[in-house]
This record gives sequence, structure tokens and C-alpha cells, in this order.
Amino acid sequence: MHKEILESYPKNDKSTLIPLLQDIQSVYGYLPQEAINDIAMHTGLSRSRVYGVATFYNQFRLTPLGENIIRVCRGTACHVKNSANLLYSLENTLKIKAGDTTRDKKFTLETVACIGACSIAPVITVNDDYYGRITTKDIPNIIKKYQGKPKTEKQTKETVGA
Repeated sequence: MHKEILESYPKNDKSTLIPLLQDIQSVYGYLPQEAINDIAMHTGLSRSRVYGVATFYNQFRLTPLGENIIRVCRGTACHVKNSANLLYSLENTLKIKAGDTTRDKKFTLETVACIGACSIAPVITVNDDYYGRITTKDIPNIIKKYQGKPKTEKQTKETVGA
């Protein structure tokens, strides 16, 4: 599938690297190793250079995302309301670190600079659902809502509390 994307770009044009990475990731949700190798051949760049760019920018992923994406806001309003404790609790509950995906591929945990919901800080999102003014005590119930439910099944929108 990514070969069609490659063919839509001129060969040996190093300036197309980032757009190629973006387009291929939009198809797979991450950058498979085979795609990185093919991008290198197509652009005339070394595999290590393509890999270096793909790992430098945090917009790119080298592994698939989980079914549910949990994002913890680390912005100022959330930070002063102990979002670090929320992150720590999520890491312990899910047994992963921020940036990782659980073994069962159910959850990916990420941090973001700002979710944009400062009035209900601290805030996390799960997929497109917002959970604000939460504490570490709310984390287990939030996780339970998404276990066993595929991402495609719409969750109930929450704006405040779990």
C-alpha cells in the first residue's frame, strides 16, 4: 500500500522525506520497518537517516498504536493540579511508560503539552473522550470503561469526572 504513496513522489528527492513519512504513517498509523527501508531507497537517503528523522520527531511512531489512546495533559494548569500523579497512576495501572503500548494492544499512553481544557484541570483524554477534575482514584474506573471495548465503538463523552 505504501508503494503507491512512494510512486506519487519524485525519486531521489530528499526534500520529500517528511511528507512521505507523514503520508505513510497516515495509512498504517505508524511507520513499518519495510516502509522505512523503501523510503530510504526511494529518496536516496540512508536507512539510518530516515530512521533518525522518524525517531527525532515525536509525531512519528515506529510501533502500532493501541486500540485506545490515553493522553495526559502536562500543561501548566494540569501540572499545578498534579497531572504528574495521574501519569504515574496510569503507568502503574497499565504497566507501561508514557509513549508505550500495552502488551494486549488495548492502550497507548502519551503525554501532551496541552489538551486545551484548562478550566477542568487536570485532564486526560481517552480517544475523543475528556475526563477532567479527576484524581488517581478515578483511573481504575476510567480504564475499566475501555477494556473489552474496541476503539470503533463510541464511548460515552465525559467532560467532568469519571
